[in-house]
Amino acid sequence: MSRRAADWLTAAEALERILATLRPLPAERVPLAEALGRTLAEPVVSPIDHPPWTNSAMDGFACRAADVAGASAMHPRLLRVMEDVPAGAFPSRGIGAGEAVRLMTGAPVPEGADTVVRLEHTESRGPGEVAVVRDMDAGRNLRQRGEDLRAGAAVLDAGTLLRPAEIGVLASVGAAQVPVHRRARVAILSNGDELVDLDGFDQVLAGRRIVSSNSYALAAAARAAGAEPLSLGIARDTRESLEAHLARAAGADVLVTTAGASVGDHDLMKDALEALGFHLGFWRVKVQPGSPFSFGMLGDVPVFGLAGNPVSALVTFEVFVQPALRRLHGRRRVYPQAVRVRVAERIESRVGLLRFLRVTLSPDPADAAGPPLATLTGAQGSGILTSVARADALLIVPLELEVVEPGAEMMALPLPGADAAAASSPF
Repeated sequence: MSRRAADWLTAAEALERILATLRPLPAERVPLAEALGRTLAEPVVSPIDHPPWTNSAMDGFACRAADVAGASAMHPRLLRVMEDVPAGAFPSRGIGAGEAVRLMTGAPVPEGADTVVRLEHTESRGPGEVAVVRDMDAGRNLRQRGEDLRAGAAVLDAGTLLRPAEIGVLASVGAAQVPVHRRARVAILSNGDELVDLDGFDQVLAGRRIVSSNSYALAAAARAAGAEPLSLGIARDTRESLEAHLARAAGADVLVTTAGASVGDHDLMKDALEALGFHLGFWRVKVQPGSPFSFGMLGDVPVFGLAGNPVSALVTFEVFVQPALRRLHGRRRVYPQAVRVRVAERIESRVGLLRFLRVTLSPDPADAAGPPLATLTGAQGSGILTSVARADALLIVPLELEVVEPGAEMMALPLPGADAAAASSPF
């Protein structure tokens, strides 16, 4: 193909162009037990009130507030216990003045009761009688019918990410099968004569090749994003090999390539793609690492061209491919969510490029309630993959900054799966 000049888009411009091209994938119905991490494709409407009846929030005695007002240890209020209702049972009758029903948490409250006095605020006075010794529960400890959900109301909207709480809500309204957007099938192709798979590690030990770590890292990143990775293997640096490997992407929803994204004589990826009908949307973005990033369409399939350096590939996947996958998966919120951090050290930057530096996050000993401290993981070269493996987040250094001073507050993108557990309890 003829070479075109680099577009040099900002990160924001590149992301907007990508997202404007994409639409959510079609829906499918899956068992509720398999829906965690998926996105609802349609609203779910409750067929019931929930709770289905007014029930007790405590183990105690259902009664009338008027009968326990003013109760104290010195002036207890005596009530007649009409029956005992365990969870799963129903009262056989309502109650009147001076009467109570003993019930367990979740048991239906009898007609006439507007209070549940917890057990610890009562004293037994023999068979069929209880003394209320505190009145603080008057008018309390009832969960009203339908206070959580009403029959006919939408309980969860389309575009909702299904987390454990949403799974519980869906179970409570009987949603055994749920409509979710299909998982994106992400085809991943690495290329380069210097690369081998793990079964060729003897060549690595001999100093002749390097392992295609991108194949594994990007497949893991796709899986972490809720997609289904499809490895196309490692293509050699020839048009014929590239075209043969690209043909294996048939049926994929997304194609991610690494290396061959530049303009050198041996960077043939764009040529091989164009032979298959590829339309290049843009090439090069004002970011570091990963500026030789490209995006285009192969028919209906978005194609992301990532640089071959492993850090560049992972960073641009998080910045550009992850939001695209959220859009394909039907998520309402697709942009990366940044957190405020305080920089722990002086950092020299490069004007003109938005930099994503790998940092660890830790509590600030001088301000425990303030933003976490962001500390570089070490050397930040685009080939130093361990700089990402040690990182909790990507520090965003604006393209106009030449120096970041210690103590400066900036934004950072938490990395998926980063170990956010603390060494000590926050409670």
